[in-house]
Amino acid sequence: MGMSVIISAATAEDAEQILKLQYLGYQTEAELYGDWAIEPLTQSLESLRAELTEQHVLVARLGDEVVGTIRGHIGDDGIGRIGRLVVHPRMQRHGLGGRLLDALERRLAEDGRPVSAYRLFTGHRSLGNLRLYARQGYRQTGVEQISSRLSFVHLEKPAEAPLAATA
Repeated sequence: MGMSVIISAATAEDAEQILKLQYLGYQTEAELYGDWAIEPLTQSLESLRAELTEQHVLVARLGDEVVGTIRGHIGDDGIGRIGRLVVHPRMQRHGLGGRLLDALERRLAEDGRPVSAYRLFTGHRSLGNLRLYARQGYRQTGVEQISSRLSFVHLEKPAEAPLAATA
């Protein structure tokens, strides 16, 4: 029987594995858009370490290996901003991306500040990402032209109201 994937908060010790996974995971995006200078491929370890202290960063572990990651924070406007969802290529298409997204939404909702909605974006050619986000309840709110080769599709999902305690 195989090991289970466990989702938990990232630690400072995870930074190098997260950066390597991010680099591996964004290769297909770079190919898709013909741009190997995208920020996920050029981010420094120091910058990632800073994000670990400033944002909620979750990792999915298979044993000691980080096989997925996602990060996000709540803006001053009460919007949960989600980014950098990455799943190791060999672990894709098994529901891990959806599990990471659900876990981060729960983590942001438990942050102690009200969250009215969750927002994220992806490239217009990233059809797998768009399908995942649609399955998770995200709806397109706009398209932003970045360059002649790239447009960002912005998506949003309303936050669910907290369940009332029953007596």
